[in-house]
Amino acid sequence: MSGVLVLRAGPLSLRMTRRSVLVCGLLWLALIGLALWAFTLGSYPLSPGDVTSVLTGGASRSVRTVVLEWRAPRIVAAVLFGAALAVGGAIFQSLTRNPLGSPDFIGFTTGSYTGVVLTMLAGASSYAALAAGALAGGLGTALAVYLLAFRRGVQGFRLIVVGIAVGALLSSVNTWFSVKAEVDAALRAAVWGAGSLSTVDWRIIGVAAVVLAGVALVAPVAQRRMRRLELGDDTAAMLGVPVERTKLLLVVLGVVATATVTAACGPISFVALAAPQIARRLTGHGTSVDLAGSALVGAVLLLGADIAAQHAIPGVLLPTGAVTVCVGGVYLLVLLVREGRRGF
Repeated sequence: MSGVLVLRAGPLSLRMTRRSVLVCGLLWLALIGLALWAFTLGSYPLSPGDVTSVLTGGASRSVRTVVLEWRAPRIVAAVLFGAALAVGGAIFQSLTRNPLGSPDFIGFTTGSYTGVVLTMLAGASSYAALAAGALAGGLGTALAVYLLAFRRGVQGFRLIVVGIAVGALLSSVNTWFSVKAEVDAALRAAVWGAGSLSTVDWRIIGVAAVVLAGVALVAPVAQRRMRRLELGDDTAAMLGVPVERTKLLLVVLGVVATATVTAACGPISFVALAAPQIARRLTGHGTSVDLAGSALVGAVLLLGADIAAQHAIPGVLLPTGAVTVCVGGVYLLVLLVREGRRGF
């Protein structure tokens, strides 16, 4: 009987792998196309030939300045940060076994926001200080949620409920800080809290890339552990996975990925929520986690949202976070309706 199951599973697994490779290839093409399009848009319009001439060394000085100094940092940041948010979302959705298990919902992004607000109110403004504040706030929130949700282990639904409660409390704290702080500090925190890629430069991208490279190195090991945890805690323990220690390490990994982005450009909502679910449906992995596919979808989503933020309304530059909230709100409504119907 087991042999029959293996034979049946083999072709299915091969089809899923082929579909995943095909989808990832198409996502790469979409990402490259969006990036090339983003380079051509703006008050100084360029043609695709102008953009590619920068790579071949045949571009004029003005074109190189526009491409490399004005537009490339924002495009690279959108791709890098979108991938990081998606990976963080995929980790938490796998950990909670719930499509609503996103850092946006369970308080970790809000905790990072609180850490940055406190850092700003203390007078620090460098990216290193903001990154440290975001990481400290995110990890502190994660630790509080983990301890409050721990009852002979951590269950996904309890983690989500506790995280929502802690996130609501921290949102109130953030609002109180904004009201009590000096006007300049409160305004700076409010502008940063909208979530925008307009202030990102190569220095910030370099620091963030180093941190996220560490996340990428650990991701393959994390994905193997997550797939075993999705079989159930008891089954994972039988397969040699230290369940609670692995869950704690996954929480830290997801917080590092999202806090790095939060420190760089403020809270960007709904990318972490939507990207993993879209990736699962596109690649056919069903309930299985797919960090690579999620990262590509997240990069495409955030780059597309940033293009819309800059150019959807002529003469108006919107925060990227405002666009993701609008699109993500529609996605969340659809998700809630579908999950509600499934529950009846």
